[in-house]
Amino acid sequence: MIRNGSKSLAFRLIAGAALWCVAGLVVGGLVLSSLFREYVERSFDTRLTVLLESVVAASDIDAEGRLEVATVLGEARFEQPYSGWYWQISQLRANHEVGSHQLADAETKTSVMEPVLSEPLRSRSLWDWALPGPAPKAEQALRSANIPGPDGQTLRMIAREITLAGVDLPLDFVVAGDRAEIVADIARFNSTLFWSLGLLGAGLVLAMFFQVRFGLQPLRRIQFALADIRSGRDDHLSGPFPSEIEPLADEVNALLEHNTAVVERARTHVGNLAHALKTPLSVLLNESAASTEPLADTVSQQTVLMQRHVDHYLVRARTAASSGVLGVRTEIGQVLEDLRRTLLRIHARRDIAIDVECDEDLLFRGERQDLEEMIGNLFDNACKWAKTEVVVGVTLRDGELCLLVDDDGPGLPPERREEVLQRGKRLDESVPGSGLGLSIVGDIAGLYDGKLALSESPMKGLRVALTLPGARKID
Repeated sequence: MIRNGSKSLAFRLIAGAALWCVAGLVVGGLVLSSLFREYVERSFDTRLTVLLESVVAASDIDAEGRLEVATVLGEARFEQPYSGWYWQISQLRANHEVGSHQLADAETKTSVMEPVLSEPLRSRSLWDWALPGPAPKAEQALRSANIPGPDGQTLRMIAREITLAGVDLPLDFVVAGDRAEIVADIARFNSTLFWSLGLLGAGLVLAMFFQVRFGLQPLRRIQFALADIRSGRDDHLSGPFPSEIEPLADEVNALLEHNTAVVERARTHVGNLAHALKTPLSVLLNESAASTEPLADTVSQQTVLMQRHVDHYLVRARTAASSGVLGVRTEIGQVLEDLRRTLLRIHARRDIAIDVECDEDLLFRGERQDLEEMIGNLFDNACKWAKTEVVVGVTLRDGELCLLVDDDGPGLPPERREEVLQRGKRLDESVPGSGLGLSIVGDIAGLYDGKLALSESPMKGLRVALTLPGARKID
């Protein structure tokens, strides 16, 4: 199917070609119909002319000076009443000039000028009908016209003036045929032409449709390849492309490589900045801890606050640089298992059970470091507050990963859950940590268009729901 109507390139190509095809077929059909009409009419006139010559050849003056017509061969319908085919012979009574040699003998002149036909001689098919012959024209030996005929017929007529031997007044020979034959032949031809050109046009449009679809197939392959890159299933456009499309694919791959290089440089700069800031901050903390001066407590508090903000914004900067990278994907199951083993060792004295439920083919469309940062904070927070158990479940729905972290700890009242997500807000100073864990998770998830929500867990503790872009691994 062609989508987006007039905005579709395939629709424009097919519609434009179809319009030209239809216009060409219509013009060609009109030309062919006109040529066939002329051919049929010319053939009909030729046939009438041949029959006219046959009538003339069969006409003769008998011994008594009367005109006789022998049997006309070649057309039996001359004998059938109102068959549509007729002949007629009539004597013209117009005044003709007589030469000076005829004026010498009045009796000879009178006998010559006496008519040989008292009334028109007609074929049996005319019965009692007389054909209205066209007015004679001296400059035209053979005349043709369309005239009315018996029984409501329209006749095509051919006439010619001929003077037979022994007759001074010319005779008008007329042969006529029913135009219904011409009309029927033309109608049959036009009908056949219409359906033939219609089928030809439909076939051409269908062929153009398949040709355009086949010709644009490389663009569809690029569309699918870009979708794979965006979803993290691939990192570049691969596969053979036509020579016209290959430069585009090369430019897209070059752009992806440049984007990856820029992100890598940004990540390196962020790491260098983090290293450069953490060392002086650690020195300040150590010096203030060793001092007993009142100023030392202020320096220690402000240094810790600075360290929190540095960690927070460095994480945001690193995530912002990496979240827009196309083609990045991370196996979430492996990350969960690594973090589970690490946290089991950290909280070994508390004997906390950590259960993870996740399909092996689930992927996170983003950087592994960001996923570890988010899940690590959620795991650590759940293990700090849990009594005996932490349960983690991951599902994929409509291209989104939904990660649920439940613990059996004291939980949080609804009115205080929003406070936990605020940057730098801590609910219990007795529990170690910077207090920025959930805030950092929310910030990183937001950069991936994800969401973080808190609710009551079925285990009576806290449930943290994290939504991230995801996909399934394709073998």
